[in-house]
Amino acid sequence: MYSMRKTTALAAVTALAFGAVGCSSGSSGSSGSSSGGSGQSSRQHDGPAAAVQKPPARVMKLIGDGSTAETGAQPNQPKFERLAPGEKPPQFVVFSWDGAGEDSQKLFSHFREVGKENNAAMTYFLSGVYLLPGDRKEVYAPPRHSRGASDIGFTDRPEMTNTLQQIRLAWQDGSEIGTHFNGHFCGPNGGVGTWSSEEWKSEIEQAEGFVKNWKTNSGLTQLAPLPFDYSKELVGGRAPCLEGQRNLIPAAKAMGFRYDASSVGGRQVWPSQIDGVWDFPLQDIPVPGRAFETLSMDYNFLANQSGTTKGDPSMRDYWGRQMENGLAAAFDRAYTGNRAPMFVGNHFESWNGGVYMKAVESTIKSVCNKDGVRCVSFKQMADWMDAQDPAVLQKLRTLDVGQAPKEGWPALLAAPAAPGAPAASGAPAAPGAAASAGAAGPGSKVS
Repeated sequence: MYSMRKTTALAAVTALAFGAVGCSSGSSGSSGSSSGGSGQSSRQHDGPAAAVQKPPARVMKLIGDGSTAETGAQPNQPKFERLAPGEKPPQFVVFSWDGAGEDSQKLFSHFREVGKENNAAMTYFLSGVYLLPGDRKEVYAPPRHSRGASDIGFTDRPEMTNTLQQIRLAWQDGSEIGTHFNGHFCGPNGGVGTWSSEEWKSEIEQAEGFVKNWKTNSGLTQLAPLPFDYSKELVGGRAPCLEGQRNLIPAAKAMGFRYDASSVGGRQVWPSQIDGVWDFPLQDIPVPGRAFETLSMDYNFLANQSGTTKGDPSMRDYWGRQMENGLAAAFDRAYTGNRAPMFVGNHFESWNGGVYMKAVESTIKSVCNKDGVRCVSFKQMADWMDAQDPAVLQKLRTLDVGQAPKEGWPALLAAPAAPGAPAASGAPAAPGAAASAGAAGPGSKVS
């Protein structure tokens, strides 16, 4: 088992640019307002003059100190409906990023563009301390650690400015801003796996607070607010090092979370809930050329290859191809089999020369444009699951990893027969129990 402390540090980058929007003070008593156009220009038409209507400006209602604001419903959201009787489910794929921040590598902005170009919404799990300057670190009171402690450090104002810009744009793209919580404490000595539900609740409240009060904490009052109410938008997260889910779930449920993405060793089967919270685990996927599977995350491939972020340069291309081929194999067995959602976790990193970033980018470009594939955020995944008939979901859970319905999708998901009528040919007499989670593959887990 390898272990490695996550030490991502954001570096100074360029300043913020943001279009004007209509603005009004909120009921919270925030003072000051400004207004402006929609930020979109009308296009001239050829031929006779035609009236061109601009989209209405989104009215901004400031919240609290003006760090966030109500601007209406999130743009670019799909509308999900129940599967029709006998309909094959879409193949969902969720790409997610832990500790999302914009540093000198500019991977946040890069993958935002990759997502837009390939019709892929994603989930960005924000570490709250990325919106807390280091000279204000005492604001953070982590459970079981001294005030101002953090295993991933804090940030500075130029870094914050660029991270805020990417968060703002990602939400406008239609992607999700979840949470990776704050100080990223791992292991037995005060790590998140030892925390009580009450301590988890404190951590969630602080993660939310860093987003809702970044202007007060940083003094960057001239910057535009984030265009959403984070108390409403925050519906899920992934725990550092994938630890502590047992006590996290009660706290997450109390805070209004709809899903948790912290569990490990999930098999590629249809998800279920834990006490009303969707459990979206990192999954065991193939490691081509090896006799085991590992978690669907960049770090876990690294741990089973080099065990270090600076491995043998002559092996790096091979390691990147191994991850890319593993993701492809995992996708193919779901796409042609049980259509279980595929969950992929990543970090914005340059480990082993960036080969894992290349593997993930290639996978996005390969799978998100296939027929029947929907690359969505975890929040959107929860929306679809919530829209389905529970009886249909239970039938989907009878399918094992890579297992297509023996008699075809129409037979498996046919409408139930009317009372007293014979069952449709090929339809199962009764749904089976949900498949149990398999053991995690070799290699350390980290998130």
